[in-house]
Amino acid sequence: MTERTYNIAILGATGAVGTRLIEQLEQSTLQVNHLKLLASARSAGKKLQFKGQDLTVEEATADSFNGVDIVLASGGGAVSHQFAPEAVKRGAVVVDNSSYWRMNDNVPLVVPEVNEDALKEHNGIIANPNCSTTQMVVALEPIRRAYGLTRVIVSTYQAASGAGQSSWEELVAQTEAHNAGEKMIANILPVKGADKHYPLAYNLLPQIDVFEDDGYTHEEWKMIHETKKIMFGDKNSKSVKVTGTAVRVPVPVGHGETVYFETEPNTGATAAGIQEALSHAEGVVLEDNPKEQLYPQPINAEGKRETFVGRVRPDLENDDSFHMWVVSDNLLKGAAWNTVQIAERLASLDLVHVPADAVNKFE
Repeated sequence: MTERTYNIAILGATGAVGTRLIEQLEQSTLQVNHLKLLASARSAGKKLQFKGQDLTVEEATADSFNGVDIVLASGGGAVSHQFAPEAVKRGAVVVDNSSYWRMNDNVPLVVPEVNEDALKEHNGIIANPNCSTTQMVVALEPIRRAYGLTRVIVSTYQAASGAGQSSWEELVAQTEAHNAGEKMIANILPVKGADKHYPLAYNLLPQIDVFEDDGYTHEEWKMIHETKKIMFGDKNSKSVKVTGTAVRVPVPVGHGETVYFETEPNTGATAAGIQEALSHAEGVVLEDNPKEQLYPQPINAEGKRETFVGRVRPDLENDDSFHMWVVSDNLLKGAAWNTVQIAERLASLDLVHVPADAVNKFE
């Protein structure tokens, strides 16, 4: 039997995640018949390489998706809102990296190591979670399977690149200015459209995305509800309590997270047992030897697909409660690799097709 090949489009091909989508696709098990690179009009005409061949970036239009089997989208929420339904109308399955579709009840939110079965219910669009949520649920899922999970409290240490290539470049410029004794210019963070901007270099910003009325940022809101949807199938699930604080730190690539979690009582959870579960978990690398000062670090995670976990230890004040430290490359597992990984699983499960009634779900 001949292995199926796919016509694939990358939407948002010139961005920080888009270029990594190309790299991850090169290393993927997907058999690519034809690759189309799509972006905005200002990026059209640029040349990018795929497997040693120059490809010209095209301006994205609705008809760009004619004849396409799979769309890997990372062009932002407005772009995905505009083009994902158009791609579905033309028979393409969309794996979307923006936040636009994540909470849509007709769209599965998928991390393959956690809830691959959700792919079977897709209606033409599959959402890739927020980068900070992705690495956390990869680390939590083997613990949930072994010991249950009732509460999660997370504090994030999120890299500049999580806010886009321009934020990464601004961090570099601010660092150079500070080192030269010059004024640091801030035009982007914490939120580009906000009234105030603050430098990230030599600083910490306890705001990622806009503030909601309840005092939480939208990033924190996303982590709460995405975790519930991925792990328990319901964005408002009462099966687990989740809360957190999201902080931007002056690191170029690689998010870190301190995660406090409570297991089900009387399940026999121990730090050693949790480490054992993590050591055999798909997509997880356990780096946990305090005597040798071995623990995950963003600088070591950059460029790697795995989620790294360490500092697993019991909470000394609360029974059945533990802490761990989780690190991952936010542009790979948090974005590009998880997107390509979803496409691989769609292919392996023979799910690269759009259900007949799918179009009506997005009109």
